[in-house]
Amino acid sequence: MADVNRGNRPLSPHLSIYRPQLTSITSILTRITGNALLLAALLIVWWFLAAATSPEYFAVADAVVTSLIGDLVMALSLWGLWYHTLAGIRHLIWDNALGLDLPTAEKLGWAVVIGSVVLTILTLLVIA
Repeated sequence: MADVNRGNRPLSPHLSIYRPQLTSITSILTRITGNALLLAALLIVWWFLAAATSPEYFAVADAVVTSLIGDLVMALSLWGLWYHTLAGIRHLIWDNALGLDLPTAEKLGWAVVIGSVVLTILTLLVIA
């Protein structure tokens, strides 16, 4: 028998053992925002296709996109775009073997989070 005590040990570490770290949370958010941006892009493509189809169909699509929910989706998509961009820049920095120590990685993580919120607000102020 290779491992007699297998039944007495957990098979893998449980999530309750570890404290979530900023780098792991930002990594998860990068994946989530990437997928959310795909859905937002599909919504925009639908809006463009509706504009090319007919005035009636465009009125329906435009009502959805410019509704309160549509505005919220677009604002969150804007945040996701800025977040995903800044997280990509952070990964480019890491790809050059810079900022890999824990204090710098923590600072870069906060820079991505805070920077994406600030850039989203500034963009919304310029657009409005």
